[in-house]
Amino acid sequence: MAETHVLFVEDDDVIREATTLALERDGFVVTAMPDGLSGLESFRADRPDIALLDVMVPGMDGVSLCRRIRDESTVPVIMLSARADSIDVVLGLEAGADDYVTKPFDGSVLVARIRAVLRRFGHAGGPQNGGAGGDEGPAGERGVLSFGDLQVDTEGMEVRKAGAAVALTPTEMRLLLEFSSAPGTVLSRDRLLERVWDYDWGGDTRVVDVHVQRLRTKIGQDRIETVRGFGYKLKP
Repeated sequence: MAETHVLFVEDDDVIREATTLALERDGFVVTAMPDGLSGLESFRADRPDIALLDVMVPGMDGVSLCRRIRDESTVPVIMLSARADSIDVVLGLEAGADDYVTKPFDGSVLVARIRAVLRRFGHAGGPQNGGAGGDEGPAGERGVLSFGDLQVDTEGMEVRKAGAAVALTPTEMRLLLEFSSAPGTVLSRDRLLERVWDYDWGGDTRVVDVHVQRLRTKIGQDRIETVRGFGYKLKP
């Protein structure tokens, strides 16, 4: 199996070196950069499998770097933030990050989060245990589900709205597949964290909220309904 290449952008020398060693001990190949500009150059040159970006780095901050990466690639991105309640967390997620980890962090926790992201990117074909895919959908065509002018091809991993292709990140695709597997059913944020983000413990529901909003901007604001106090549901 090919080794996983991690791009790690962190300006603190101690954190950068210690985290790099921890990741390498777990079998990752790490390219560590001290600022956003060198991080972008490394990303373009090496095309890593995943990027870890500290929010506050010089040259180009982590949020801006995330946007630049997302403009060019769907590679998974995890933001690192020193403050769990900071607006930086939301800004990072809105920029296209798939998850975030709060500093200071334990090396084993970071590795677990990286592996969780990589697992769901490696299985972007849909949720397990009864998720979408395989059966005939409302459109009557195998693997294609239709919800108004929205079509979700659960086998080809393609989405179209009014006939036009919709570009989704793997995380957004998994989120839509989860909704598509149970149209009209309210899905709690905790369930979505477990099924889409592969969390088997309580996580930050802001991750879900921001990704739902990003998904809405692409497939239609009224396609996913908020059920206050419970979660979200896809309108059939």
